Amino acid sequence: MNAIFLMLMGLGAMALGYIFYSKFICEKIFKVDPHFRTPAHELNDGIDYVPTNKYVLWGHHFTSVAGAAPIIGPAIAVIWGWVPAFLWVVFGTIFFAGVHDAGAIWASNRNKAKSVGALTGDIIGPRARSLFMIVIFLVLLMVNAVFAVVIARQLISFPSATIPVWGAILVALVIGQLIYRRYIGLAMVSLLGVIALYAMIYVGPMLPLSLPDSIMGLNPTQSWIVILFVYAAIASLLPVWMLLQPRDYINGIQLFVGLFLLYLAVVISGPEVVAPAFNTDLPAGTPSLIPLLFVTIACGAISGFHGLVSSGTTSKQLDKEPDVRFVGYFGAIGEGSLALAAIIAATAGFATFADWQSIYSGFGQGGVGAFINGGANILQQGLGLDTTLSQTLLTVMVVLFAGTTMDTGLRLQRYIFQEWGSIYNIGWMQKAFPATLLAVGSCVLLAFGAGGDGSGGLLIWPLFGTTNQLLAGLTLLVITVMLVRLGRPMYYTLIPLVFLLIMTTLGLLIQLKSFYDKQDWFLFSLDIVVLIAAILITLECSSSLNKLLKAKKVQVVDETE
Repeated sequence: MNAIFLMLMGLGAMALGYIFYSKFICEKIFKVDPHFRTPAHELNDGIDYVPTNKYVLWGHHFTSVAGAAPIIGPAIAVIWGWVPAFLWVVFGTIFFAGVHDAGAIWASNRNKAKSVGALTGDIIGPRARSLFMIVIFLVLLMVNAVFAVVIARQLISFPSATIPVWGAILVALVIGQLIYRRYIGLAMVSLLGVIALYAMIYVGPMLPLSLPDSIMGLNPTQSWIVILFVYAAIASLLPVWMLLQPRDYINGIQLFVGLFLLYLAVVISGPEVVAPAFNTDLPAGTPSLIPLLFVTIACGAISGFHGLVSSGTTSKQLDKEPDVRFVGYFGAIGEGSLALAAIIAATAGFATFADWQSIYSGFGQGGVGAFINGGANILQQGLGLDTTLSQTLLTVMVVLFAGTTMDTGLRLQRYIFQEWGSIYNIGWMQKAFPATLLAVGSCVLLAFGAGGDGSGGLLIWPLFGTTNQLLAGLTLLVITVMLVRLGRPMYYTLIPLVFLLIMTTLGLLIQLKSFYDKQDWFLFSLDIVVLIAAILITLECSSSLNKLLKAKKVQVVDETE
């Protein structure tokens, strides 16, 4: 099949989903109210709670949720063939991710912008909240620790990306001042910001920058990880308007331009998809398609991390409740389009099937490398861009996605510690600076305490897919309970959550056996903790949901008598 048809089918279906399905969900199910006073206005503190233009907020939300995962997952999952990956990304985006992301923002917005963990305590109960917070903490720990490794490795592999990646931070700081202190129009600021970013991408290959082989006894990977966490700690303490918002917004525009160029190159060059529709010659050791497809591709179809961003930072910046549709659902569409691009790059970016097969020689192969190299080949064929420049462009896309996610992730982890301080009445933990130190400290401890080379976060990464999807299912469960309380139809969230909980539980059990066979007792124990938490939270939520449904039946009977 020609990649053009794959692109048109995928983007066309997602566009229809946004035009029709998102409108139905937001207006008929969530019933967004333009007159509802959002927490951004009610609790405006100029730091975390800031009413924000929906386009700027979309940029923050999209780039925060679209880390490296929507590239890594699809570019690995095509080992089963392009059809399963394509269908899960497209239908997952329309019926799962869009509803999940918009629903999490809406639910948080209606409850003073509380995080989904704190919201669980109000809607379900304190026991469910405590268990939920453990799952949330594990997901954030994995994301922050691993994305630091991903960024470090890409900066080492592609030193031409160093200037544009770090230069983007300076551009964001200037944009924040221009928007919020100089009150310059958004259109002009956006144009200047994108020009500056792409100028640095052009300059990057001319001035590649690498770290020395040793800095205070640390190798380049370790040094980059330390630098990244120092930066992320500072960024998490700054007011959102100063760095987080403008960085995410301008990166969102730049990244969409990058996607546009990649899709334009597909249209011009018309590459053939060399990967099989269904791979019947799987390498030895490749796990079964079901349920592993649905946890391998998380971001790009549905991801629990999105619920953390939606209820953690996005809901605190929502200007008007109807913006939920554009920011949340369209943000999911943006990530779905990125996942689709990853599928195309990893299946049509190779000259022959043999070339593709040599990369996908085992499960877990491909990933970021397949996206960058395959995408660079398509850009070179379609637009005539130099290979190094193409690789730099795509590497910057990957790193900026991962970096903005890490920025938001560390801020969210700080919120978790502050919420724990509030729950357990620990005064000092409720303050931003100590909570930030705890957040950074836990990530650094994982990174350097396991493996010693800074990449220890990869130790628990095998559990990310299942834990992340578990979190998505549980977030949908909280939204479902809230809908039932309000007397709204629940099946639009109930069906996706049941599917996710089944696939995730099966995935956890398969992983449990795998860890046992490998005698990896650390991951085996952690898998059991996540599995038990999942079962207990599901039971708590199911009990609450059952009570609500029974109460409504009794109410209906009373009213008809």
